[in-house]
Amino acid sequence: MANKADIGLVGLAVMGENLVLNMESHGFTVAVFNRTVDKVDNFIKGRGKGKNFIGCHSIEDLVKNLKAPKKIMLMVKAGQPVDDFIEKLIPLLDKGDIIIDGGNSHFPDTIRRTKYLESKGLLFIGTGVSGGEEGALKGPSIMPGGSPAAWPAVKPIFQAIAAKVEDGTPCCDWVGENGAGHFVKMVHNGIEYGDMQLICEAYMIMKDLLGMSAFEMHDVFKEWNKGELNSYLIEISRDILAFKDTDGKPLVDKILDTAGQKGTGKWTGVASLDLGVPLTLIGEAVYARCLSAQKAERVEASKLLHGPKPSFTGDKKAFIEDIKNALFASKLVSYAQGYVLMRAAAEEYKWNLNNGGIALMWRGGCIIRSTFLGKIKEAFDHNPKLTNLLLDPFFKDKIESSQASWRKVVAASITNGVWIPAMSTALNYFDGYRSERLPANLLQAQRDYFGAHTYERIDSPRGKFFHTNWTGRGGDTSSTTYTV
Repeated sequence: MANKADIGLVGLAVMGENLVLNMESHGFTVAVFNRTVDKVDNFIKGRGKGKNFIGCHSIEDLVKNLKAPKKIMLMVKAGQPVDDFIEKLIPLLDKGDIIIDGGNSHFPDTIRRTKYLESKGLLFIGTGVSGGEEGALKGPSIMPGGSPAAWPAVKPIFQAIAAKVEDGTPCCDWVGENGAGHFVKMVHNGIEYGDMQLICEAYMIMKDLLGMSAFEMHDVFKEWNKGELNSYLIEISRDILAFKDTDGKPLVDKILDTAGQKGTGKWTGVASLDLGVPLTLIGEAVYARCLSAQKAERVEASKLLHGPKPSFTGDKKAFIEDIKNALFASKLVSYAQGYVLMRAAAEEYKWNLNNGGIALMWRGGCIIRSTFLGKIKEAFDHNPKLTNLLLDPFFKDKIESSQASWRKVVAASITNGVWIPAMSTALNYFDGYRSERLPANLLQAQRDYFGAHTYERIDSPRGKFFHTNWTGRGGDTSSTTYTV
């Protein structure tokens, strides 16, 4: 047993406990503390027995058992608990010591905490950790940001415990200053919302329009997971659809259709509104969960509001292939929007984000890991200044070749009253993004008519604004021109 630990961790819940086991298995000694100290004792006597852990019964004890520079990782509930622990740690730490927040904190909090701790002579890292319980134990995706000076001290630990891609490259690298790591994790979670909703819509189309059973859909997902849709979420959906309840029937059919959420998807949507980026698919995925939660209201509405009865008469096998193509194309839109949001945030907050590196970090260990991400990395390696994934030659060809299937699936679903908010908004974004001219000219005329908000003209330079006295009763005074 070493005299001092390489790193300390506060919070022995599921993620914290598995992370320290991962660290120890890679040769690091870890000091552990939990506010409920019984958890510390139970861990040391249980899963941590005979291993290189130092059980601590107080924050002071934890700090005393760390090598310099002291590195303490907080795996506690986001929000006030993080600030509370930071305040307890500050008086106990020396200049250059490092506090790491490994929870799902909101990135503005990480920006604030980085500035605050640096003013105290300390360093701060806010890092996203993705992969759930299994990932934490066997290799998660880790997305650190914060004080750049802290990275060399934690890099050997983080890259050792992170998931690895085929060539051994760790799914962990420095993301950027202050809140960059938690912002990228937030976008990851937003994309996760979108991926899950799209898969659920493919499931609903097969179930409600094609009349397929869960076991039949299991076979479809099994095939999909062998090709370009290969991913963790397709894999677990395949397994879920095959899982039988005690009576031999699909368990998934007996689960109440109300979805929960912890807020990161909502944060992603709010950030997109703040930055003026159309994150329509992830937004719809969040709203889909909100609508699912209105279960009692939906049950009553179903008795009063009626739509078409789903009926399919075409080639079932060919339509399943169409659904696969529509799912792939919609998924691409979700990632494209997420990357546009990260690009806008990098400009706003002066972060130097490596888009290809982010795709690599998501390539293994995390919930959205998929073969698809390898192609995203290639796209940004080829063109680091790529403004939208849809413009990359590979993805441009893929989305255009999927277009006929995509439109067929969306049209059939809408015609038959099958609910597909994410898949349909993805197609609408694609059609809007590829349109040289949108009807915003009329919208600007409306704004100028009722509020003198001005407009630009196609026959004048950009930045020159005009106001028209539309009724003849108004004046020539225009409102201040600004963009929210």
